[in-house]
Amino acid sequence: MNVTLPCLIIIDMQQGMANPAAGSRNNPQAEDNIAQLLQAWRAAQGQVVHVRHISRSPDSPFAPGQSGVAFQPALQPLPHEHVIEKNVPDAFINSALERWLRVRDLRRVVLVGVSTNNSVESSARTAGNLGFDTVVVSDATFAFAMRDYAGVQRSADKVHAMALANLMSDYATIQDTRSVLAELATTSNRDR
Repeated sequence: MNVTLPCLIIIDMQQGMANPAAGSRNNPQAEDNIAQLLQAWRAAQGQVVHVRHISRSPDSPFAPGQSGVAFQPALQPLPHEHVIEKNVPDAFINSALERWLRVRDLRRVVLVGVSTNNSVESSARTAGNLGFDTVVVSDATFAFAMRDYAGVQRSADKVHAMALANLMSDYATIQDTRSVLAELATTSNRDR
């Protein structure tokens, strides 16, 4: 494994997120972009972490034993790739993710997955606060439409954009798939 490359962290790309009942979303190409990034990380022999949400609520599609818990087929972890489970939005809480990264001297993380304003945002905030050089890939994440605190319905694009705005000044750098792939290729070629 190449530890000089950033670690790709794929958040909650489970079958339950692909269910239309989850609601109206943005970035319909996100799964394809995540798959491209995953393929590139594997080719470069970079570290990959797959995060799986396991709900504490028995009625959730992410409860143990439900089909929604399974990873999406195109994004299945390989046997040597690290998998963590979480019960709250933040991938760092009660998961030993921070320790796993520090033991491997992985100081830069690239976050992709769902949802931008929930698990991705909370994980990116913690990563930034812990001192990791954090990147969130704007077109490899997505959000769902929702009502704000004032009762105004917000589109998935607006929810997504606001979550990225919350992160970009203090917690993470926001990049797109193309720029992350270009950086990965440059770093990977330099290390050979």
